[in-house]
Amino acid sequence: MKIDSGSTAWMLTSTALVLLMTPGLAFFYGGMSRAKSVLNMMMMSFVSIAVVGMAWVVYGYSLTFGDGGPLSSFVGGFGDWGLVGLEKVATADDGTGIPQLVFVAFQATFAIITVALISGAVADRAKFGAWVVFTVVWATLVYFPIAHWVWWSDGEEGGKAGWLFDLGALDFAGGTVVHINAGVAALALALVLGKRQGWPKEPMRPHNLPFVLLGAGLLWFGWFGFNAGSALVAGETAAVAFINTIVATCAAAFAWIVVEKLRDGSSTTLGIASGVVAGLVAITPACAFVTPLGALALGLIAGAVCAFAVGLKYKLGYDDSLDVVGVHMVGGIVGALLIGFLATTAVNEGGADGLFAGGGFGLLGKQAIAVLATLAYSFVVTYVIAKVIDLVMGFRISDEDEAAGIDSTAHAETAYDFGTIRAGIGSGATAAAPAPAKKVEAK
Repeated sequence: MKIDSGSTAWMLTSTALVLLMTPGLAFFYGGMSRAKSVLNMMMMSFVSIAVVGMAWVVYGYSLTFGDGGPLSSFVGGFGDWGLVGLEKVATADDGTGIPQLVFVAFQATFAIITVALISGAVADRAKFGAWVVFTVVWATLVYFPIAHWVWWSDGEEGGKAGWLFDLGALDFAGGTVVHINAGVAALALALVLGKRQGWPKEPMRPHNLPFVLLGAGLLWFGWFGFNAGSALVAGETAAVAFINTIVATCAAAFAWIVVEKLRDGSSTTLGIASGVVAGLVAITPACAFVTPLGALALGLIAGAVCAFAVGLKYKLGYDDSLDVVGVHMVGGIVGALLIGFLATTAVNEGGADGLFAGGGFGLLGKQAIAVLATLAYSFVVTYVIAKVIDLVMGFRISDEDEAAGIDSTAHAETAYDFGTIRAGIGSGATAAAPAPAKKVEAK
């Protein structure tokens, strides 16, 4: 098949957009952290790019999108390890008209950000070295298999496919693979590491809300590549995913701040930023299967539900530092299940009709199976991985290091240099230095 230059250009752009999401996440999480741990929080995102990016090229793509032989319903094989030979494949074998390596690069960015998302649950207290080990082990044992279940098919009529793909569960851009998966893994990791010192009695407020808003903006910008790019071609499906990514996110952000106003008396910048992310999460699996009005309804529901869900950690006693569970796990579940109600083949003939389009409860049942399977597998395997790492090398920093701040103890750096600020200096940047003391002569 001849290379489609337009689709190739779109997919190269989408790949860059999705990669930008992880630095955006670093700002989002970094701003939500305390000043003494912001660098560590951002480093956890950036090292995920480095480690998972390498693992993806060596064997991750092969395990995710390769043929696993008799185990192909559950995991791929090593036939494409190191991407050997793929550089000679002119186009993707699925009829998109894009080079195979463009698809490989695009999917690499999904694996990267899924791992990085988990880090928000363990702010302030995870050993950096243990986190690095966790990233590669978790991607290998959890992300690659689940992505294979949902997205892999050999392309043949009645041929091999991941078991959830074969079931007919729909996940256009990663509601189960990315968000439910990362959210429930975050819960498991938070349970293994335990609560931060002083939580929940001590206030642990975001130290830099402008960073949070910047991060949310970068995430929204990159998410157009995440969702519309998942069409793999520049066409009608990408256009539907694009507009739905706008409208669902707008609706969720608005719903969140309305809930805040009614519940707490004030709408906050943290709230609208969190609502943006909740909307993006929820529309991800559904973006190419629902109408714009369906996306609007989905966003309103997701924004309101997630606004309430972030408070569950105080009632249930788990310390999910930056609300990964309440936003990503819950938002992903809402989006995946609402496909069963709102999906319509009038938008995408490759999808299915949900309950409101006359399709009955069949699709909803398939979506529920995909959600439950992802929740169960990811939670159990993540918990075991974290426990083993904790036993072998310890996963949590010492109480002394946590109190002093993980930035200085783990990285020998601080985000802000307060040492040069003199007590008592005026508010102006050019305030005069205090006059020298007069010499007092002895009488």
